[in-house]
Amino acid sequence: MRSAGNLYSWFAAAVALSTAAIPAFAEDAAPPRSLFPRSLYIELNAAQASEKGCRLTFVVTNGLNAGISSAAFELVLFNAQGVVDRLTVLEFRDMAAGKTKVSRFDLAGVECGKISRILINTMTTCAGEGVGAADCMRVIRTSTKTDIAFGV
Repeated sequence: MRSAGNLYSWFAAAVALSTAAIPAFAEDAAPPRSLFPRSLYIELNAAQASEKGCRLTFVVTNGLNAGISSAAFELVLFNAQGVVDRLTVLEFRDMAAGKTKVSRFDLAGVECGKISRILINTMTTCAGEGVGAADCMRVIRTSTKTDIAFGV
């Protein structure tokens, strides 16, 4: 029979081992690439009013083993009632393998406060070293730092 002290030590060791495998990272930092191997990690970082309408800022990390020479996403914007307001294609251009970049887009005539959700409908272009649009679409991971829901 185990003593209370030995049982406590055994339990503490088990808890320490079980939590050691859980990765930790700051909420304001992109998750480590090892969490999403072979992924395109896209964060909606900001939505701010601009002189043209709404300026969306994205932080994109190419976690693929290949560079992308051209990337474009078809996005669907939903209004506050959840109704599709508009479809638009944003050209992210090139994305070097293993690199993070920031891209900004001004959406003319759009009020940021009226966007409730942005959906990545499809990748219209994803060309690079052995990758195609369907390949890229399968490995997209998203997050948002805004009040706007963002995903695939």
